[in-house]
Amino acid sequence: MSRIEELYSLYQKHPSVQTDTRKLGEGDLFFALKGPNFNGNAFVKQALAAGAAICVIDEAEYTVEGKTFLVNDVLEALQQLALEHRKRFNIPFIAITGSNGKTTTKELIHAVLAAHYRTYTTEGNLNNHIGVPLTILKIRNDAEFAIVEMGANHQKEIASYCRYALPTHGLITNCGKAHLEGFGGVEGVRKGKGELFDHLRAAGGSAFVMWDYDYLRQMSAGIVERITYGTHNADYTGEAVASDPFLSVHFTKGFEGRIDTQLVGGYNLPNVLAAVAIGRHFGVPNEKIRTALEGYAPSNSRSQLVQKGSNSIILDAYNANPSSMKLAIENFARAAGDAKVLVLGAMAELGAESLDEHRAIIEVIAAKQWKAVLLVGGDFQKIDHPFHRFATAADAGQWLRGQAPEHTSFLIKGSRSTCMEQVLDYL
Repeated sequence: MSRIEELYSLYQKHPSVQTDTRKLGEGDLFFALKGPNFNGNAFVKQALAAGAAICVIDEAEYTVEGKTFLVNDVLEALQQLALEHRKRFNIPFIAITGSNGKTTTKELIHAVLAAHYRTYTTEGNLNNHIGVPLTILKIRNDAEFAIVEMGANHQKEIASYCRYALPTHGLITNCGKAHLEGFGGVEGVRKGKGELFDHLRAAGGSAFVMWDYDYLRQMSAGIVERITYGTHNADYTGEAVASDPFLSVHFTKGFEGRIDTQLVGGYNLPNVLAAVAIGRHFGVPNEKIRTALEGYAPSNSRSQLVQKGSNSIILDAYNANPSSMKLAIENFARAAGDAKVLVLGAMAELGAESLDEHRAIIEVIAAKQWKAVLLVGGDFQKIDHPFHRFATAADAGQWLRGQAPEHTSFLIKGSRSTCMEQVLDYL
């Protein structure tokens, strides 16, 4: 029996895996991961006291007889254990990646499939080199579908996830201006995200492709099965018939009727189309799809509509990049109402293009009429513009509180590092 097979035998007895001692429950397996500023091996005694059954370690000096399992590298062992578990399943594994909208799309697809099948899905945004194996290890034997979200900020990252997730189906939401620093430009983003399609092509898998995007048509060429969705010339087609504030979609092919969502903005149209295409492809009845999508309400600062007194707020503060920022601003500009305030945080991980991308956003803003514009932190601080500037979200919030706005609409958006959701506390 190999070392990983031994570890898998332990996992079968203790099928709850944790990497954080603060979340440990009785009987859990604890993986002592390392980071730049911590060494999980040093927390073995704490983990055992918290109820861990076994601690997986990679430094022998932390051995506790009968309570630790020594490996060469804890992270690699976690990923190999996930692969060992993945091999036990002969069900559709759907991988989702993209620059914008992947978490919302994942949640919509989960809502649709879970209405008809036992479906296990990435929780929150656990979509990195630790989150992907943890997602796989949470899948139980009764699974009929698995949905795995894959995030990436550099090339070869998606390819590495595919080696242990082994997706049978995949979807790339889009390839935009996100993580340009790590990917090395938009072409690098396409190459990196396209590693999912590369895997599906080699493995004989299936891809769900947004047919409106020429570059996704090209990237998916050669994949055995392509199921297409879009606004025209696709297997599943629909159009936005309302988007102020919530998106309503009328379907013209592959699905009957209309879906009235609780999603803000026309930019969510591809996400809804993708969920419908996947649901119908796998035989989910129309009414279950409609009920699931109309019942889904976004959370976690992703295109949430929040009402505070007489003010309405679109809270889209989970993250931002030039592509998503431009779409959000343009959607907000089209919405009804005259008293509109933009509260935007700087965008991160754009590398050498960052200043130019922030200038481009300022040009988009300047082309519209606003009651006020507040720009917060990062490279918004480094360039000339005629708008209000603040170092932090709290500073912007304090200023807004002093204005005592009423009957005003707000768009709050920014990269995670700017913590723009803090502005809500002041409204």
